Amino acid sequence: MAEKEVILTAEGLIKLEDELEQLKSVKRREIAERIKVAIGYGDISENSEYEDAKNEQAFIEGRVIMLEKMLRNARIINSDDIDTDVVSIGSKVDVKDMEYGDTVQYTIVGTAESNPSENKISNESPVGKAILGKKKGSVVDVTVPAGVIQYKIIDIKK
Repeated sequence: MAEKEVILTAEGLIKLEDELEQLKSVKRREIAERIKVAIGYGDISENSEYEDAKNEQAFIEGRVIMLEKMLRNARIINSDDIDTDVVSIGSKVDVKDMEYGDTVQYTIVGTAESNPSENKISNESPVGKAILGKKKGSVVDVTVPAGVIQYKIIDIKK
C-alpha cells in the first residue's frame, strides 16, 4: 500500500522537524533517565513510576516514527506555488458568513498542519473542501452538523 502524501507549508515543515528533533534529543534522554531512576526503586513489577515512564517512552517512540513517516512523504507548498486567482493549499482566504455577516480569514493547509484555533483549516475539512478551487466572489455551501452555512469568498492571498 502506498503511503499517503503529506502536504505541508514551509512553516509546517519546520514545526514538524523541530518537534522530531526535540523528541529525539531531549525527550528520549529525559525518559531514559526516568526509567533508570524507577528501576533504582527496586521491584519493577509493581512500580508505577516505571510503568508510567515505559508508557511515555512508547508514546514518544510512536510519535517519532509517525513524524519520520510524515516527513518522508512530505510535499512542500512554497509561496510561489500558491495561486491568488483560486483557493489552493497555502492560500489565506477571507470568507464572509452570508447569514451573520462575519468575516473570517482561514489558511488552507494539509491535514498534518491543521489547527482550528489558529484558523488553519485542512483541505479535507468541510470548509476547506468547499472553497478549494473556487474564485474570489464565489458563494459556497458548506454542510456542517448544524446544517448548511453559506460563505462568500472575499479575498485570496498568499
